[in-house]
Amino acid sequence: MSITKFSATAEALNCGDVFTTHLKVGDHEMMADEPITIGGKDSGPSPAAYLCMSLASCTAITLRMYVKRKGWDVENIKVNVTFEKADNPGEPNTFLCSLEFDGQIDEEQRAKLLEISKACPVHRLLGKPNHVITTIE
Repeated sequence: MSITKFSATAEALNCGDVFTTHLKVGDHEMMADEPITIGGKDSGPSPAAYLCMSLASCTAITLRMYVKRKGWDVENIKVNVTFEKADNPGEPNTFLCSLEFDGQIDEEQRAKLLEISKACPVHRLLGKPNHVITTIE
């Protein structure tokens, strides 16, 4: 499998509630919201949580592809991502990623998996400057 270009499209529709937003990605429909503690209804993950899910899932998929190609004995790959927003606007935000593997892997393999985890497309996307171009239709 060869991926030449990484792209994605999502649609968000807010129908008047401050936080609750309907999301559509292809044939998949989800909700985004904020926790009750900050005025949301907690009817879905927050936008920041979706960003964490994106990084975690992409990392797990990238690692699984590598492990499968190498034929390594890894049953489960668990990726946990925590987002920490910077205190000041000019400072970078932080994503803390931890990896867990169930299987027979040695220290050399663990080091290689750590290196490969940083090669997932979402990790690379978040690690460089991006442009957001917004228009009104």
